[in-house]
Amino acid sequence: MTAQVWIAVIVGLAASIEDLWRRNISNWIPLTALLAGFGWQVYQKGWVGLGSAAAGAAAGFGIFLIFYLLGGMGGGDVKLMAGFGALLGVGRLLEAALWTGLLGGLLAAAVIGVRWFQGLVRKEKGAAEPKAIPYAPAIAAGVWLSLVPR
Repeated sequence: MTAQVWIAVIVGLAASIEDLWRRNISNWIPLTALLAGFGWQVYQKGWVGLGSAAAGAAAGFGIFLIFYLLGGMGGGDVKLMAGFGALLGVGRLLEAALWTGLLGGLLAAAVIGVRWFQGLVRKEKGAAEPKAIPYAPAIAAGVWLSLVPR
């Protein structure tokens, strides 16, 4: 496995675990992805890698910023995708975003189905259910799928 894949796996696992556990992504996780992404791109492509990492980070931030502004995503998810954008570059980032959207949709449908079923099973409405769905696992899996060799 390449260093790029290792970075994606480690950052993706850290973000997913924290998002599932605390429903939050600490700033150090996307910052690690961003810095490692810039380092990886410069190592691979020299000075051209700086532009590739910057364009990927801007694209990742821009794509998910729309969903954040519409209230469908948290700020940590936007920053995480920007960090992964620096690691992947624009081309791979767009593929990762498509995978993320597909997996995120399946995740949302599964959560809705489980919550609906739980509502049928228990009649009382005592405990408040969390409204947010942790999206870092879908982002991480989308990035990982974009790195699978063809």
